[in-house]
Parts: sequence; C-alpha cells; structure tokens
Amino acid sequence: MVERQIGDKKLSLVRGDITELEIEAFVFDITEDAKLGSGFGAAIQQRGGIVIQKELDEIGSVPTGKAVMTGAGILKAEHIIHLNGPKFREEDEEGKLRSAVESALAQATEKNVKKLAFSPIGTGLYQVPMDLCVRVMVDSICDHLGGETSLEEVVIVAQDPREMIPFEAKIQEGAN
Repeated sequence: MVERQIGDKKLSLVRGDITELEIEAFVFDITEDAKLGSGFGAAIQQRGGIVIQKELDEIGSVPTGKAVMTGAGILKAEHIIHLNGPKFREEDEEGKLRSAVESALAQATEKNVKKLAFSPIGTGLYQVPMDLCVRVMVDSICDHLGGETSLEEVVIVAQDPREMIPFEAKIQEGAN
C-alpha cells in the first residue's frame, strides 16, 4: 500500500476489487442516462442487487461532470457515488474529469462520509488517458483533503499493475 498524508487526512493506493472493500462509499463512472451498463456496471448490479439501478432510474440522468449518490444494495459499502466523467477525445476532457471528481468528493462530504474509494475514472471503456486520469484525480483529491471535509481517507483502488505504477508515482511525488 502507498500512502500520502495531507494534514490529518490520508490518500492511499491499494490493488484489488473496489466492490469487495468494507468502506462507507465508493465511486463508479456511469453514463448520462444513469445506467450501470455492462462490464463492471453489470457486476455492481449483480453483486449489489437491482435496487441500485432502481435508485438511479428515480434520479433519471447525471450530466457530464456531475455525481449522484445511491445506496449500495447488499455490497459491503453503504453507498455508491455515481459520477459521469468524460469520454475519450471529448472537448475539455480534463475540465470534465476534474469537475466529476470534485462533484463526487462534494457528495461524500455532503453525506458526511469518512472513507471513500475511487477506481481510475474513465480509463477503461471511455479511454481517458491514464496520465491525465492520474494527475487530475490525485491533484483533486489532495486539494479536497487539504480543505474542509468530512473525509478522513480516500483510497484509490487499482485492479491492474498498469494502473498501480502511475498512481504510485504521483502519490509519492508529494508525500512527506
């Protein structure tokens, strides 16, 4: 595990499956129509139950750069924060990614979440470049943890060594 202290708060990096964490909330990237979709979204629904998609259906849509929170069904987490991040080669990809990450962090703070997990946002199906994702996520999380927030720890959860290496380097770059 890699860690970085930001005042009395902590940013950490672990390898694993975000749906298996015992954590208050985790962040998942969805589309504007608020559908969990296939792939990892289908796994979340299968593991957590149909209730997650039903809550999203009540919400209706999530504009790009925004986030909403639902329950996590029967997953170990209590909540899922669903953000709509940018898609590859979309105009202002960096700004939309930053806005989405900040919106997810704001949702967590609004709901008084203490420990939140993120997976790399948009680097799979949506093909957001890994270097952009790493820089924006780590900088946004560190900025947020340096301000007024209920969050005590944010965990970035990577499943693949190709994700671990750049996140580890960026997190250690500013570690004390």
